[in-house]
Amino acid sequence: MRVALYQCHPLPLDVAGNLQRLKTIASQSQNVDLLVLPEMFLTGYNIGAQAVAELAQTRDGAAAQQIAELAKATGMAIAYGYPERDAGGHIYNSVQVIDSHGKSLCNYRKTHLFGELDRGMFSAGPDAFPVFELNGWKLGILICYDLEFPENTRRLALAGAELIVVPTANMTPYDFIADVTVRCRAFENQCYVAYANYCGHEGSIQYCGQSSIAAPNGLQVALAKQEEALISATLDRQQLQDAKAGNVYLADRRPELYNALTKR
Repeated sequence: MRVALYQCHPLPLDVAGNLQRLKTIASQSQNVDLLVLPEMFLTGYNIGAQAVAELAQTRDGAAAQQIAELAKATGMAIAYGYPERDAGGHIYNSVQVIDSHGKSLCNYRKTHLFGELDRGMFSAGPDAFPVFELNGWKLGILICYDLEFPENTRRLALAGAELIVVPTANMTPYDFIADVTVRCRAFENQCYVAYANYCGHEGSIQYCGQSSIAAPNGLQVALAKQEEALISATLDRQQLQDAKAGNVYLADRRPELYNALTKR
């Protein structure tokens, strides 16, 4: 399966503009099975609670319908971040994956909110970490700060995830996460991790770029720098098998020792 990541400058408050540049980048993505966009791609991330409330959409709203049509037209699945409003009026930082037939495969709500920036705009997502199938591969979703909790990737790996897709809005001075943590999560769970970040400024935030696809051996098989970029890599099932044969973290776990980790 070939995966592409679009690292871009945020285009805040411009849903129509973001949908248009998605169409442009999708048309440039040849032989891609899955295109991954950054966190809150649809609206921009650092836009404030009022704007988030005004721009939030349901998971089957107008933007989702347009992206579904684009996915069908281009023959690729698309993972995009957006502010989601549920039936009760709660707003979540969400990522939806729509396949090449225009079907929603997964809608994940960010579970670990980053500081007052996130908490001022969103509700925390529920205990729902689905693993779903795309083109014969098992995928899981996390969003930005979620990746920094090792329990999240381990949970998905134990559920069978072979690729963990992570739309993000990671900023300086947290370059370490993009450079080291992404590779570490892939290595310790013997899976691929696709980390799609922003670059450039958004208000007071300077994004650190460095979007990447990390292989199960911890190596970066695709890497962006700090500029806008479209990067891609073909996932190799043999690498998964080799990693699991040579790295037995999952088999050597002793869950009976970890009960204290879930106590406050």
